Amino acid sequence: MQTSLPRAASLLAAALTPLWAQAQPPAVTPEVVTIFGQGQTRQVQSLGRAELEQALPGTSPLKSLDKLPGVSFQSADPFGAYEWSTQISVRGFKQNQLGFTLDGIPLGDMTYGPNNGLHIGRAISSDNLLRATLSQGAGELATASTSNLGGTVQFFSQQPADAPGLRWTQTLGSDATARTFLRLDSGLSEHGGKASLSATRQRTSKTKGWGEQNQDQVDAALAQTLGAHQLRAFVNSSERHEVDYADLSLDLLRRFGYDWDNYAPDWQRAVAAARGQYSGGVSTADDAYFLARGIRRDTLAGATLELAPNAAGTLTASLYHHRNVGQGHWYTPFQASPSGLPLSIRTTEYQLRRNGLILDWSLALGAHTVSAGLWRERSSHQVSRNFYSVDGPQDSDRLLSGPFRTAFSQDFLSTTHQWYLADSVLLADGRLKLNGGVKSPHSRIVGVNRVPGRAEGTLTAARNFLPQAGANYRFNQRDEVFLSLARNMRAYQPGTAGPFSTTQAAFDAGAAALRPETSTNIEAGYRLRGPALQGSVSLYHADFRDRLLNVASCSGIAGCPSTFVNVGKVRSRGMEAAAVWKAAPGWSWFNAVTWNDARYQSDYLDAASPVRDANGNGVVRAAGKQVVDNARVLLSSELAFEHGRWFGRAGAKYTGKRYYTYLNDIEVPAYRVASLSAGYRLPAMGWLKSATLQLNVENLFDRRYLSTAGTNGYVNSDPHGDFATLMSGAPRQLFISFSGKL
Repeated sequence: MQTSLPRAASLLAAALTPLWAQAQPPAVTPEVVTIFGQGQTRQVQSLGRAELEQALPGTSPLKSLDKLPGVSFQSADPFGAYEWSTQISVRGFKQNQLGFTLDGIPLGDMTYGPNNGLHIGRAISSDNLLRATLSQGAGELATASTSNLGGTVQFFSQQPADAPGLRWTQTLGSDATARTFLRLDSGLSEHGGKASLSATRQRTSKTKGWGEQNQDQVDAALAQTLGAHQLRAFVNSSERHEVDYADLSLDLLRRFGYDWDNYAPDWQRAVAAARGQYSGGVSTADDAYFLARGIRRDTLAGATLELAPNAAGTLTASLYHHRNVGQGHWYTPFQASPSGLPLSIRTTEYQLRRNGLILDWSLALGAHTVSAGLWRERSSHQVSRNFYSVDGPQDSDRLLSGPFRTAFSQDFLSTTHQWYLADSVLLADGRLKLNGGVKSPHSRIVGVNRVPGRAEGTLTAARNFLPQAGANYRFNQRDEVFLSLARNMRAYQPGTAGPFSTTQAAFDAGAAALRPETSTNIEAGYRLRGPALQGSVSLYHADFRDRLLNVASCSGIAGCPSTFVNVGKVRSRGMEAAAVWKAAPGWSWFNAVTWNDARYQSDYLDAASPVRDANGNGVVRAAGKQVVDNARVLLSSELAFEHGRWFGRAGAKYTGKRYYTYLNDIEVPAYRVASLSAGYRLPAMGWLKSATLQLNVENLFDRRYLSTAGTNGYVNSDPHGDFATLMSGAPRQLFISFSGKL
């Protein structure tokens, strides 16, 4: 659905003009970035509820973080929720090298194939989030993660409200989008308890091609005061069904343009292509497929007991459980069905069950605050590759069963335990803050083949001593400097993207020499907090060791075992700067600039490479090349205003060129994209305590660009642009939302 932006804006203005004459609240200067990390010994920024509310309802909080320094986020849909295309990187660290938590509970690395967690978009409705906090470099020692080589992102939910009430948001817009959010709060009872229950229903068509991307969520939360103690619990469930966009190559882009997609609903054309009868400029079976889709069902539950035996100390204990069932479907022309048709449905099927315990203890001793903690998790993960017969274009939007062929099937049992000990001390009348500590992660994976086809075995990643230290010195109420150093380790991953995704022969040959990835991060910076200007500048240097890469050896739909190689060291260094200028009452202007240089420091061996070393081994000359999918330059700017009941934001982001080959022989062009939000807060009217009408425009100037790189992984070289691993960004999209509270 294409909506006329000028017409919609004029209709909105006409509808709201009569309300303008009513009494207006005083102007308030909006907070674009809530916190610049004052008092922290590392780079930290946080986005609060007021910031998240003005994003398009249903937008992933990861997309909201995109404007912060060091952050690069890509997605093919306007919400940033389509997980096959969703990627976030920070300072050259990819998503699977970052740590993510929700109210302290680990979300794993949020990869598309759920092997150790789940994506934030399925963990909780975005309407129920309170804030998102990003640590670009060294995350907190207490973070329950074994993937945070780089920074961490911590999400925090809104707890049940003290006052009873009903909240809702209704969003309508481009591509038949209809999203409804309802939340009921019980209010605080005389016994100190309160609860909330919310439901979210989202329906939207793809921005190109055929199909929908739909999601239903139910979130329930409980909070109970027990004297000086607190008990919190939640159960969140999610079901997501999404039809995939076609992966693009630069060659496909040249031949067909940005709107190229799969054949659906044209079944006959897909069948003909599977028989080698091409039309419309198609020349290979990989140019398009009939259809692809993803199905995910998740339940995440947790309970936290916070004990405060005295004013100086706290003890927090959390239990959690996560269950996932999912399938990814691809109609493949490379496997005929027993029915006689020249194609079948190829699936990747997932099951995941995680149970964990987190203990955190803190004690104030004069100028010192000592903390310690323990995290334990047991995770069972199953993944298989199956093929299902088709006899026509029947509805496959369900979890399939009864395959006629299984290519591989693996079971993984992962056990994780990690402890930490830290101390923070205030000196020089509180102007100098020093902290230091150590953590010790241990992760063990046992992989077993139920059907031969991939590797099985045991891998253990452990470090007894990973230190972290930091300092912050406050010159006055306005100026401060900080310095931090941290060592981190990333555990091995089960599933389709780790060392078990290779052949058994390759695993046996390399497992003994395999080492987990480690990193050393150093950063230093300056912060300013004045009445009109706030900001920060930081410099950083990171060294990776034993960097492990999955090198794709065929097209994604073929699903060949990948090559898993150690590329040795990677160096990342850069500079970040961000500032908010409150230019006048009711106005603020945020700007951020990032320069990052992340390069491989070593060549690596790959038998498929045509280049040979002195011993005749295939070698990839990657030393000195830029890390894949890493833009050296990022720029973002956002202007926000609050005037009476009116509010609005206009933002833009520049992402520099990137590479998707390890030899940097072909690039994804740089792009710029802008967004706009504007709205009006209606006055209270009887039973309606508050109401807001909001307009959101994504990709304001309708730019055509390539957003995501690496959906099917990365390759050594692709000089002709034949490898389909790219996604185009969504065209201009317009949405109108009405929210209120009873």
